[in-house]
Amino acid sequence: MTSITRVFDLLKHIQKNFQKEDMIAGKHAGKWAKYSTNQFLQLVDETSRGLLTLGIKKDDKVAIMSPNRPEWTICDFGIIQIGAVQVPMYPTLAEDDIRFILKDANIKTLFVHDKILFDKLNNILSDIHQELKIFLFDEAPGLPHWHEIIELGKKHPDIDLQKHKDNVTPDDLLTLIYTSGTTGTPKGVMLTHHNLVSNVLSASEMYPEHFSKALSFLPLSHIFERMVIYLYLYRGSSIYYAESIDTIVADINEVKPHGFTTVPRLLEKIYDRIVAKGQELTGIKRHLFFWALHLGLRYELAEKNGWWYELQLWIANKLIFSKWRKALGNHIMVIVSGGAALQPRLARIFWAAKIPVIEGYGLTETSPVISVNGLREGDTKFTTVGKPIGGVEVKIAPDGEILCKGPNVMKGYYNHPDLTAEAIDTDGFFHTGDIGELVDGTYLRITDRKKEIFKTAGGKYVAPQALENKFKESIFIEQVMVFGENRKFPAAFIVPAFDVLKGWCADKNITYTTSTEMIKNPAVITKYQREIERYNASFGQWERVKKFELLPKEWSIDGGELTPKLSLKRKIILQKNENLIDEIYLDTAYDKV
Repeated sequence: MTSITRVFDLLKHIQKNFQKEDMIAGKHAGKWAKYSTNQFLQLVDETSRGLLTLGIKKDDKVAIMSPNRPEWTICDFGIIQIGAVQVPMYPTLAEDDIRFILKDANIKTLFVHDKILFDKLNNILSDIHQELKIFLFDEAPGLPHWHEIIELGKKHPDIDLQKHKDNVTPDDLLTLIYTSGTTGTPKGVMLTHHNLVSNVLSASEMYPEHFSKALSFLPLSHIFERMVIYLYLYRGSSIYYAESIDTIVADINEVKPHGFTTVPRLLEKIYDRIVAKGQELTGIKRHLFFWALHLGLRYELAEKNGWWYELQLWIANKLIFSKWRKALGNHIMVIVSGGAALQPRLARIFWAAKIPVIEGYGLTETSPVISVNGLREGDTKFTTVGKPIGGVEVKIAPDGEILCKGPNVMKGYYNHPDLTAEAIDTDGFFHTGDIGELVDGTYLRITDRKKEIFKTAGGKYVAPQALENKFKESIFIEQVMVFGENRKFPAAFIVPAFDVLKGWCADKNITYTTSTEMIKNPAVITKYQREIERYNASFGQWERVKKFELLPKEWSIDGGELTPKLSLKRKIILQKNENLIDEIYLDTAYDKV
């Protein structure tokens, strides 16, 4: 087998072992464009030669700012196999963040998705007086296109790429990833070839043997999806890039993949859509649907529920869950969830439906996987993020913080040795900023973000994510954020699941108008009060949400309330709703908790 010590060694690996007609594929205007293994490798080499002809050299920074598409991965490999450093940039980045990254990394060349991004970047460059070459993936009259790089490469077939590859060591910088975070200035995370290769080799062990086709839609600009793309290539799995986030279900049915990676938010939407369909049924079909649903919610691994439960589950799979599998292409072997906490009820019901969802955990700084559940018996435990992957050591600090050490830990923060020293202690352990525990001494459980735990005015600590995850079990709640730093009690902002609310209003003969008006409707507010009281019961008196406000609009990346991996930007949400916070805490009837 080809020795893989640098990420681009995967190219020789697939050339030798996986000659396919659809090594990678992308969908544009409703049509799939497929690249064979040899076509993919040829375009990568031509991109490398073109960049070298432009003057790009080892350690230069080259950025990609685009949604997922085959050109993203082709250019990624074209950059890194000549020893240059790839800097991924989210297409949704704010202008201030773009300015910072362009200057901090000293970007030399930039590949962008389309003319809209090209114009945006040109305006920024005129402000900061920085010269760099920009090439588009989409064609636009009069503007430089990626194919110009390819043509340059074709004109110089004599350039010896092997010489450039030989100059790259496993400890050389592969990528510089600026973490958007929830507050503050972006930090450039330095990841080496060795960091990513170690993660690919260890994480690949939890994929089933015949996993040969994957759908990709999570942003390649995030290390989670990018590492998994390398993993797919290592496994010889064909990679299909979905056309957009809105076409995922249709694309799944066309591609019929063996799996994909996702974030809990999307799984919640899939589940809520399935439940909504069930609610439209009548008679015996509706009864069977919800019988199967409640059966699935009690699912335990390794047949721990006994033979009678397993018999019922077999019937439920025949009658109900088989339709769920068909809706997801009927070939799913595994779905990997990361980026945020997965509700245990979702894990249980998808496993019951023979659609295994395995939850993992990691950070950009850890390339990213620290731990992950698996498909083999004993490798998964609900409510945890699984066992640490091979070569990675995890321990819990006295204050509950999760510490991690291994070949996946970053080289450091770019231009910030001070921040690096804060994050990685003298024993080589990276401080994750997450709070957790080791269950049975083996399985890692995340309980909250260290920085997000707040203290009420009464001196009691509250972990907001635990509350939020519980509240999201309600089909009436789309999004929720709990807050209360130095306040008398915890409170929450709630974005209703408006489709579900609309159905409830119809059942109650309440006229549904607009979201802005409905969140002020007394009957609606009373309904949400009951939902909060129901889920509050799981928590201590000091933790319970005492008051809430309903919001009329879903939080989004474009709106600035979510990070690209769909985490809450708590500071931004609080700033945007300062007036509502004042209203919540204006009532002095509550005593300190």
